[in-house]
Parts: sequence; C-alpha cells; structure tokens
Amino acid sequence: MIVHTVRARRSAEDFPRGEHLAAKIADVAADPVAVEPETAEMVANRIIDNAAVSAAAVLRRPVAVARRQALSHPGRPGARIFGVAGTYSAEWAAWANGVAVRELDFHDTFLAAEYSHPGDNIPPLVAVAQHLGVRGADLVRGVATAYEVQIDLARGICLHEHKIDHVAHLGPSVAAGIGTMLRLDTETIYQAIGQALHLTTSTRQSRKGSISSWKAFAPAHAGKTATEAVDRAMRGERSPAPIWEGEDGVIARLLGGPGREYLVPLPAPGEPKRAILDSYTKEHSAEYQSQAPIDLARRLRQRIGDLDQVEAIVLHTSNHTHVVIGTGSGDPQKFDPDASRETLDHSLPYIFAVALQDGTWHHERSYAPERAHRADTVELWRKISTVEDPEWTRRYHASDPAEKAFGARAEVTLTSGEVIRDELAVADAHPLGARPFRRPQYVQKFTELADGVVDPAEQRRFLSAVEALADLDTVDALNVAIDPRLLGRAPTIPPGIFG
Repeated sequence: MIVHTVRARRSAEDFPRGEHLAAKIADVAADPVAVEPETAEMVANRIIDNAAVSAAAVLRRPVAVARRQALSHPGRPGARIFGVAGTYSAEWAAWANGVAVRELDFHDTFLAAEYSHPGDNIPPLVAVAQHLGVRGADLVRGVATAYEVQIDLARGICLHEHKIDHVAHLGPSVAAGIGTMLRLDTETIYQAIGQALHLTTSTRQSRKGSISSWKAFAPAHAGKTATEAVDRAMRGERSPAPIWEGEDGVIARLLGGPGREYLVPLPAPGEPKRAILDSYTKEHSAEYQSQAPIDLARRLRQRIGDLDQVEAIVLHTSNHTHVVIGTGSGDPQKFDPDASRETLDHSLPYIFAVALQDGTWHHERSYAPERAHRADTVELWRKISTVEDPEWTRRYHASDPAEKAFGARAEVTLTSGEVIRDELAVADAHPLGARPFRRPQYVQKFTELADGVVDPAEQRRFLSAVEALADLDTVDALNVAIDPRLLGRAPTIPPGIFG
C-alpha cells in the first residue's frame, strides 16, 4: 500500500493533476490487476448477504416506496429490481435495490477513522452490469475496487468529526468501481469521482436525533447519483477539481480546513485489491457497534439471572460507540419507546436491554412497538448507560486486526451491591469471533431471511448463479424473483410525481 498525504491547496499553487486524490483513485481503478480467489469468494458472499437482507426487508414501507418509484422508470436493456420481473432504468434499479439492502441495517460494515457499509456499492454496480450486459468476472473486479476505495477512504478521512455523513465516501467508491467494471480510462474515472463526491456530501443529521427512513435512502441516493456521474463523465463532462484539495473543496470547507492533513492508503500499481477481506457482516439487524454488545448480553443473562435485581448497567466502550449509539450522544430519543425503528437501531441501551431479556435478536420482533413499550423493558432500558473508555477507543482505531475491537465491558450492579463484569471485544460473527461467517453462514442467513419470501427452488437457483459468478456471461441471474401476490402485501404507497 502507498499512503498518500492529502491536504487543501490554494488555487495559485502548482498542484499537478496527477497528485489529486481523485486521480490517484482513478489510477487504482484503472489498474488491470487480477482479483485474488479469496477476494472473489468474499464478493460472492456479500452478494448473497445483500440478497438475504433485501428479502427480509421487501415488504417494509421505505423499500416499497423506492420500488414504486423505480417501477415508473422502465428501461431497455435495463436492470432488474429485486423481486420484480421486467427491466428498468439502471439508476432507478440501483436506487430501489440500494434501499432494500440498507433498510434493516443488517449487511456488512467497516469501521476505522470513518464508518462505512461497503455492501452499499453492490446494487449500483449490479444494475449497471445488467444494463450493459457485463460479464460476472468484470462485476467481481468492479466490486473489489469499490470496496477497496470506500474502505481506504474510511481508513484515512474522518467525516463524522465534522458532522458529514459517511456516504460521502460511497459516491467516489461507486464511481471508481463502475470505472473498473467497464474498463474506463483514468480521465473518465477521475471526472466521475469528482462529480460523485461533490454531489453526495451531506450532513450527519440523517443519523442524529429522530432518525427517519432517509437513513436507508441515503446510500441508495449516493449509488444512483454516482451512476449518473459516470454516465456524464463518459459523455465528456467534467467535474469540479481538485474536489478534495481545492481552495473551496471538501477538505478546506467541510472537513479539517486548510491546515489539516489526511493520510489515505491506496494499493500500489499491480497490488491486488483486498480491502473487502477487512470488512465484516452482521449476525444481528442492528448498528455494527452493537453487534458485540448483543452477544455479550446473551452471555451475561445467564450470570445475572433475575433481571429485576439489576440496579444499573454501565457499558465501557469506545468514543465512537458512546457518542453515536450510546448516552454520549445526548439524544433523549434513544430512551423513547415511541422512537422510530431507525432510532432504536442506534440506541445501545435499548438494544442491550432487549438482548438481555430475550437472549436473542430479531430484525422485526426486537423493534416491534409492543416490544419497545413493555414496562419491564423500559425500566431496564433506563438503567443502562455508556461511558468512554480510552482503551476501547484505542482498540477501535488499532491497525492490527488482532487488536482492533468494537466491543464493550459491562459492569452490572445488582440491588445487593454485587457487581458482575464481563467484556467482549468482537462479535461472534466477526472473522476473529467465536463463530466467524464463512460461505455456509452466508447461505444460512439467506435461507433463513428468505424463508416465506422466496420460493425454495428460486433460492437454490440464485445461490447456484452466485456460485458460478465469475463464469457468468451476464449477471441478470443475480436478481431474485418473488411471487407478485406477496409483493402485493406491501404498504399502499400514495402516488407521487412519477406515478
């Protein structure tokens, strides 16, 4: 890897185009390096993972809204909308499928200086691949690039420090991934990256306070916007430049300012793109930093026994966990039984309380209004708080995979005065966890979440297509068909501009 120093530049400076971060990312995207087998295997795993969570979310209102919008935009050759027959405009298919993947907060994650859900790259790349008849092997190459770029940006550039939403790294990664997949030249990829970043940078209010369904729409919007940016760049349109380093660019005006330097690692020429192997999926439908605490709660409940004897629970954890999903956020909504599902998903006290009581976690039942309003749950929930522990913060940012951790130490004080302590560094499903996810676990997640949604024969057909991904002449088979009668049970959506 080559670590690039990135900072703001004055317009009068001599700053060669080849030194722009967008140009360096374009060079990485255009590098014809082969995809290693382990990386290709993980790309297939994440396609299965995305299909699993999309199946579980297919009847939810935000997904139905996005699908209804996309259905108003038929396209030829076109791309596929998850669960639906026919072909539709590629950017709108990317939109609908992106919302389906993101709605339940149940797919993969990478955490470093910034947060990311790199599986959000897959829907727009698949949509473009279907529209243009791209081979499976080229889709794999594009996905490997998209993961590499988003993860490397997340390693080097912190967005949330300046209240910028993490999808600002997703726009450039989608543009780069499409560039690789279509074998575009570096100039076109450079222009597409700049446009994509410029148009997908927004504030973090989408993940603060009363969190709305826009949390699911935000990455889909980034994927759709980046797809359109590539289309314009292919037609010869240019972007603002230098987009990160310009005098009025992202770093100078939205991030650390003229005096701030960022260190962004990128693969050297000829170096394989392996970043996808550093990301991790979820066993539980909840914000990633709650994955290990859920497993910790399931383990602790046996030691605690009668939860009525709990006086207080303090979770010692990283700064990120404390201020984003813990009591360090200062969000009273995180203790409100009437809060949205998206808000409860970002409330570690709520999640820990329910996991303690139920000994499990479910993508629907654990968030049901009647579950959040249970009197004993509300009582336990309000006894739980978080504090930052410098050691957990250090481990959160550690570069050594064996040290890097997203867990917590729980201190449970009982009414008797006894204190029960336990901790868990990584989730059970993490590559270093008690039960790491491999192909059988991804398949199991798909079959469980698709049960009652996707016909068993269709499940088998889809899994066979993914197994043969690198040999597919086209990737139309990656769509999953669902009985229209089941889709008809989705919420009724009132008409909008698009019908």
